[in-house]
Amino acid sequence: MNQPIQEIIRHRYSCRSCMNVPVQETHQQTVKNFLETLQIGPFGTHARFDLAAAAQDDKRSLKGLGTYGFIKNPAGFIIGAVEKGPKNLEDYGYLLEYAVLSATDIGLGTCWLGGSFTKSSFAKRISLRDEEIIPAVVSLGYDEEKRGRDGQFRKFFSAARRMPMELLFYAETFGNILTINAAGEYAEPLEMVRWAPSASNKQPWRIVRIDDAWHFYLQRTKGYGKGTILFNILRLADLQRVDMGIAMCHFKLTARELGLNGTWVLDDPQLQTPDGAEYTATWTAKEK
Repeated sequence: MNQPIQEIIRHRYSCRSCMNVPVQETHQQTVKNFLETLQIGPFGTHARFDLAAAAQDDKRSLKGLGTYGFIKNPAGFIIGAVEKGPKNLEDYGYLLEYAVLSATDIGLGTCWLGGSFTKSSFAKRISLRDEEIIPAVVSLGYDEEKRGRDGQFRKFFSAARRMPMELLFYAETFGNILTINAAGEYAEPLEMVRWAPSASNKQPWRIVRIDDAWHFYLQRTKGYGKGTILFNILRLADLQRVDMGIAMCHFKLTARELGLNGTWVLDDPQLQTPDGAEYTATWTAKEK
């Protein structure tokens, strides 16, 4: 990255209106080179990604994704395929968000698009295999909207829509609020989790700190996603699990930039959890 990761995270937003111009060749190559490095997620799931120019058939593939808004003049899409498996969606979210931040770093606007892409134009272009799925794609291009004051307003509005720290992060147990002072050197990685994008801005991540371990939980949104009629009919990917991978990416990249070493493990502390909360993963400062 050319900029500090915190600045990139704060600068990124959902760009739904792009200039009607192609992505510069140098930027295309930069994105493609980066995508080639994204092969295995933190849980070991294999994935692959490609950059494709926008095509006419994409409009049909995106039809029905009303919760994400209409994307005007996308110059291209980052398309990914991930193996089926127990932690594949978290791995996919982690890797694809890494690509999104890399694209943001070079001045490209992006927007996450979740849906059912198994029989779409995107599936054809990445030659989707039987053992793979496409949980989401990312549109990209150059922002059509003006910079400057408009960009600052978007940034302020985006921050205002995010949940406060006391609703997301806890110490030892759920309900015991983790203060900024208690978070210490991990206050910034937590703040970058708070800035993570999520499907319909539901912000489903919760984190409980116990000693040197940070336990990540998915707090499912009632009436949204997995288990709902619309989810089952459209056969959508469990996007809130993808969101957890995005949050993990922000946490890890920020911690690494600050020199905070650690690793991802599966070490469920068996805490008493609120209704709808489920354990995802643990970041431990003691590498195992």
